[in-house]
Amino acid sequence: MINIGILGCGRIGQVHGATLRGMTNARAAAVADAMPAAADALAAATGAKVMDADSMMNDPGIDAVIIGTPTTTHYDLIHAAAAAGKAIFCEKPIDLSVARIHDCLAVVEKAGVPFMTAFNRRFDPNFAHLQRQITDQVIGNVELVTILSRDPAPPPIGYIKTSGGIFRDMMIHDLDMARFLLGEEPVELTAAASCLVDPEIGQAGDFDTAVVTLKTASGKICQISNSRRATYGYDQRIEVHGSTGMLRADNMLESTVELANADGMRKDVAQPFFLERYAAAYRAEMAHFVAALENGTSVTPTGQDGLMAQMLADAADAAARDGLRKIL
Repeated sequence: MINIGILGCGRIGQVHGATLRGMTNARAAAVADAMPAAADALAAATGAKVMDADSMMNDPGIDAVIIGTPTTTHYDLIHAAAAAGKAIFCEKPIDLSVARIHDCLAVVEKAGVPFMTAFNRRFDPNFAHLQRQITDQVIGNVELVTILSRDPAPPPIGYIKTSGGIFRDMMIHDLDMARFLLGEEPVELTAAASCLVDPEIGQAGDFDTAVVTLKTASGKICQISNSRRATYGYDQRIEVHGSTGMLRADNMLESTVELANADGMRKDVAQPFFLERYAAAYRAEMAHFVAALENGTSVTPTGQDGLMAQMLADAADAAARDGLRKIL
């Protein structure tokens, strides 16, 4: 049994707590949060004990920690967990500073502990199947990848101000997915962004509508489209065009029921947000992490994957602001 401590008992901590509650080879042994009520609630739901972060790190009975706290706290928690010899499952981004991510990865490597960056979308059953089809050359050589990701509504302005911006907070998932599907590192990047959804987002120095184009050394191209508004639900689609065919992963709808009448054909709306859309992905990523700890195998995505996605996000933000192509 793998004993896991959950740092951060908010929305994502609750997701991971629920996943662990359903596993037979791992459990939430401890939880910690700056808000006592949140920690108490998750402890009651999972059967874990409430601890502070320092006590969790120093407890020899804790094998691994999930870092689901605000991004600004990740750096110190990663250093503490590595020093304590704990395996680390860290939500993205590792940090908003590339230099500080390098510091984190250095201490993790020195400690020799497993480190997984939680890019859960790699574990979505549909996206994972699509990637395997690419690897199996079902559509020949990849030529063009198109990724669309649109939230149903923007987050609170308070969150926007501390999130690092749309590229580092939202598109970072898609930038990692681009690397996952292209199979090559991008070497060129262009970006454009606007504020079309909420003027307050622009006043906070961020964008709410953005596109990025990536190009690899061999010429493969990836187009990413993001918006903080989609009136029809949580929009998550991928299309990959290759030399002998095309692969597409469409939205997950609330139901598969389709109405046909004199007015035409009508399908249900897309699932409302990421908790529903990626429920299976969250379970699969945690199963992968636990299995790797049990079997002594490597985890993926790695800290290096987290670093590369952050570097792309930084380049996209800079390109959107100065209008210049970035050579990576």
